Amino acid sequence: MILEPGILSKLSSLELRAKKIVEGFISGLHKSPFHGFSVEFAEHRPYNPGDDFKHIDWKVYAKKERFYVKQYEEETNLRAYVMLDTSSSMLFKHFGEWTKLRYGIHYAASLMYMMHRQRDACGLIPFNSQIDAFIPAKSTYAHLRQIYTELERELIREEKNAPEKRKTASARAIHEVAERLSHRSLVIIITDLFENMDEHEEIISALKHLRHRKHEVLLFNVLEKKSERDLDFPDRRFVFEDMEQDEEVEVLPAQVREDYQKKVEEYTKKFRMACSEFEIDFAEMDTQGQFDQALLAYLIKRKRLG
Repeated sequence: MILEPGILSKLSSLELRAKKIVEGFISGLHKSPFHGFSVEFAEHRPYNPGDDFKHIDWKVYAKKERFYVKQYEEETNLRAYVMLDTSSSMLFKHFGEWTKLRYGIHYAASLMYMMHRQRDACGLIPFNSQIDAFIPAKSTYAHLRQIYTELERELIREEKNAPEKRKTASARAIHEVAERLSHRSLVIIITDLFENMDEHEEIISALKHLRHRKHEVLLFNVLEKKSERDLDFPDRRFVFEDMEQDEEVEVLPAQVREDYQKKVEEYTKKFRMACSEFEIDFAEMDTQGQFDQALLAYLIKRKRLG
């Protein structure tokens, strides 16, 4: 990762970790093929006719001979919500240092940090079989701290490896969010999409509902690629447990690997095609990989929205 998980975990607060992830990403961005891609953390915006003169920053005018208006925390350019899957399947890890939930939490925290620096309003919606919290989108620092507090609660739960089974009902949660959001927003969904196959159509229907309500959608499918996509386990018998329903199955990975990979590819392709049809951005996240591609996917989406 931009910073190794072990190093990040030693930093005292989630906010500090998020800051380091974003700073590392921006530093890498300047050395990549996306060198010209700007990440503006402006404290000012150009003066527009009708703006109150008392908000003009005269020190900036003295340097640049152009009028700029001071940006205040209550001003916002974009309203965005992060829906974070907190179901029990998100507690999985095998090869990696972080569970899918911990990875998703740090990615969400990094997004919030970027949004706040860009004066965008951000909100948080953790969900499993139901919506656990609905923190509305605002752009103040006090509000950002409230979001980090909620994310840190989830980290504590993850660290304790909470025994209760939390099932997933993504479609229900997404439908509810589509109904509750009264203003056009960007909805960023972080989930492993691990539900019964017959419920995939319901999730697609719920995503379509968001688009019908004029919301922009960015869907991140977070998995530990080596285990959950590739089934790249040693050739010996394993007992796999359903983390949400207490069911177990004994498997020799070599015997089922090819068929398993085919089915995973089929369901991923199904979501990718549906998202393309409804103009939804779809991206894969690997918990053993870096955050940079996922952060870049957000920035590209953000730039298109203006």
